[in-house]
Amino acid sequence: MSPPAVLRPLAQAPAAELARVRFVLTDMDDTLTHRGRLSARTYDAIERLRDAGLPVLPVTAAPAGWADQMARMWPVDGVIAENGGLFLRRTPDGDAERRFWHGEAERAAVAERLDRLSHAICEALPGVEPASDQPFRLTSLAFRAPEDAGLRAALAARFREAGADVTVNSLWVLGWIGGYDKLTMARRVLREIHGLDIDAAADAVAYAGDSLNDAPMFAHFPLSVGVSTVAGILPGLPAPPAWITRGPGGDGFVELADALLAARGAVR
Repeated sequence: MSPPAVLRPLAQAPAAELARVRFVLTDMDDTLTHRGRLSARTYDAIERLRDAGLPVLPVTAAPAGWADQMARMWPVDGVIAENGGLFLRRTPDGDAERRFWHGEAERAAVAERLDRLSHAICEALPGVEPASDQPFRLTSLAFRAPEDAGLRAALAARFREAGADVTVNSLWVLGWIGGYDKLTMARRVLREIHGLDIDAAADAVAYAGDSLNDAPMFAHFPLSVGVSTVAGILPGLPAPPAWITRGPGGDGFVELADALLAARGAVR
């Protein structure tokens, strides 16, 4: 096994690289938040980025119900929820537009498969517990992440045996059907909403995260940033971020926001 990556401090990132960024994409849990809370300084950083012409789009495994509130009320350009299952964006009248990965007919079939899988998992693994936010999900199936590593692995295996995708983080063992992930939905959203091809212009995006399901984003974007707590999962992370912050969670995101805004000022 190769040794864990040595991450470079964000403070050393070249100003020219930071100044090329046009969009900020970010994980939410433990990246915008810390110990389950969103601080005022983190919310202010999102607003400062927005006001400077840098749209922020959270990209999260959190449920559609959480994302709906964020899309309507936060100073964000939209939210990719449930690990790529749908995108929500505030409309001019204050409603929330939803764009799903699957079409309507396919979505109904997927929902039925996930419902059957939920019952099968609960019967086979009586020690697991559906996530308390499951009623607010539209495209995924979440269980509270068991503390027992063996049970956690068995739960993830059940998803894979059923042909579902699965990821594990500090909150959930999350499964879905469709082969998408954070990166594939981000690619679609930025192309359709903003006309940006992230394969041709990956340096136009900064991404902040801390979890295993952030690996596709870390691998794709040159300006990928892990908040400091990402150090704890480096041995199991398929692709590490390029940079790391000093602070955890939202404090790390504030560092990124400050660096981006400073770089824009420096090149003008």
